[in-house]
Amino acid sequence: MAALNALDPLPDITVVTGDLVDNGDPEQYAHLRELLTPLRMPVFVIPGNHDAREPLRAVFGADGYLPAQGFMHYTIENHPLRLVALDTLIEGEHGGALCADRLQWLGTTLAAAPARPTIVMMHHPPFATGIEYMDEYGLQDAAGFADVIRQHPQVERILCGHLHRAIDRRFAGTVAGTAPSTAHQVGLDIRPGAPLQFRLEPPGYQLHLWQDETGLVTHTGLIGDWSATTATG
Repeated sequence: MAALNALDPLPDITVVTGDLVDNGDPEQYAHLRELLTPLRMPVFVIPGNHDAREPLRAVFGADGYLPAQGFMHYTIENHPLRLVALDTLIEGEHGGALCADRLQWLGTTLAAAPARPTIVMMHHPPFATGIEYMDEYGLQDAAGFADVIRQHPQVERILCGHLHRAIDRRFAGTVAGTAPSTAHQVGLDIRPGAPLQFRLEPPGYQLHLWQDETGLVTHTGLIGDWSATTATG
């Protein structure tokens, strides 16, 4: 929180792309709420495979952007970029899904504002990363999701979590990517059959800069006290 608050200029919002807590306990969400309180900008969350909808809703529902029941989809309209949040959670499973009802909601929501530059955020990335163990628990019906996205060229970026690494790929006419974790990172091992490993690499975040003239630029930053030098010339 201190690293984000120290950014200058201060970001307009913070988005958290799932796995907010470890196993969906109400006490963990209450603790998360306390951790997020110092942020100087609004924060928007979505569930990941470690989350549980109703405990999450009970703690964050009063913020007004989460639906009162059902899937935790929503839109944020009052910024230069429109934010469309998708719930890919299958409770009790590591992988994610976008069923027919979820894809229909997405298509209808994107069609409602075809001229608005849009970010879609979701937990499970819609593409294989080459980290085989994590790919086994990816997103079901990524092809159906791609079919919807291709119809809406206003989608500037698809922001995901789940992989605990910064990974990017062209996808359905836009760019999809995963953010690094604020905790441990998943080991970068793309050998077939490689075991899952967690590494205590530096925690990170991504800063998404929107400018009308140039579009969306994404920076990946590290959290920590890193020495600095001043360049001249």
